[in-house]
Parts: sequence; structure tokens; C-alpha cells
Amino acid sequence: MSIQKKDYVEVIYNETERPYTSYPDQLTRYLVDRYSLTENQKILDLGCGRGEFLKGFNNCGLLGHGVDQSSMAKALCPSSEIRSANLEVDAIPFEDETFDVVYSKSFLEHFYYPEKLVTEIFRVLKPGGKVITLVPDWEVVFKTFYEDYTHRTPFTQTSLKDIFVIHGFESVNSEKFYQLPYLWEKPWLLLSTKLFALLAPSSLRSHSKLVRFSQEVMLLSSAIKPKQ
Repeated sequence: MSIQKKDYVEVIYNETERPYTSYPDQLTRYLVDRYSLTENQKILDLGCGRGEFLKGFNNCGLLGHGVDQSSMAKALCPSSEIRSANLEVDAIPFEDETFDVVYSKSFLEHFYYPEKLVTEIFRVLKPGGKVITLVPDWEVVFKTFYEDYTHRTPFTQTSLKDIFVIHGFESVNSEKFYQLPYLWEKPWLLLSTKLFALLAPSSLRSHSKLVRFSQEVMLLSSAIKPKQ
């Protein structure tokens, strides 16, 4: 008897347990401003999932494209070209030097050999193109990292930087990143935020995004493909 595998995104990221929020729009606007992305640039969202971040980039005027094994993003982004692929074994299904930007969030850590994906990112980026990557910070989330059984490769700030340096990218930066929008403009509030999370009652810790996002630190990296 064969087993019918369920859609990972539909099961894990169903709207009942993980309802849609304004966060993807806030993050995409922040990234567009921070990295000076411009209208009509072609951006590829790897592992676009439900399509929330892809939609956010589209709303900022970029030309969004996506790749995922799931087809859920098509409902939220009907005008975007979204192609299906298993990037553990398949190449990114786009031609060489197609994109100005390649973006991924909570994606690179799902691969046994993320260096293969980094090589593919290099291939599909135009010369001078930028890659923007967010992954969980292993130093902070090591106790919970493998609660997602599809997580394969943890990253530290150093290893995330090195994987792009080794594969030919320039101007590589890697930093710790908190998913609380008010900290992006007011980083001096981080200490008080951490103190609040530390003192918050256990009943609040499991439900409050303020508490959770002050503890679940991400790593944010950017790098550029050389022009020559």
C-alpha cells in the first residue's frame, strides 16, 4: 500500500493554526528600503510557501516569481510566475542570469547540501544581482531547531557568511536579526524587550509574538554576484 504524502505547507502552515498577518508586508517593505530595491526589478522567492512575502514584494512594485513544491502561493499571487521544483534534487527552474534579486526566508536550513542551492542562486542571478537570506540563528534556537523535522542544516552567523563567500559572492554580510518591526527603527529598545520576554508569565510566552520574536532570533545575510 503506497502512502499519499501530504502538502507540507498546507499542513504545517494552515490558516487556522497560523493565520495571515501584516508581518510579511512589513518585512518586505523594510528589505526593499534597506537594500534599495526598485520597481520592476525581477525577484525570485525560493520556497515561497503560501506566497505572503512574494505578495509583499509585488506590492512594493517588484516583479515577483516563486519556486516551491507546494502550489499554495498561486492563490495569493495569481499574477506571479510560480514554478514547482524539489530543489534538493532539481535545479532552480529558471534560466541563467534571470533575476536582480533572489530572496529566501527559513529555507536554506531545510537542505542537506545547501551549497548546491547557493551555486544555483549564483547561476540565476544577473551580474551585480543581490541575494537576501534569512535563516534561524542556531546559537539561539538550538533547543527547538529540530522541532521541525524538515530542518537539515543549522547556521551560525559565521557559517552563513562563509557559504556565500566560498561560492563567489562579494560584499557578504551576516547579522543577527529580530523579527520585531519596531526594533528595526529603534534597536535601542532591544534590551527592554528581552527583559520583558524574560519576565513574562509562561502562559504569555506561548501566545505573544512580542515574546516569541524577541527569543527566536534570525540571521539576515546579503551578498552580491560580481559584475565580472
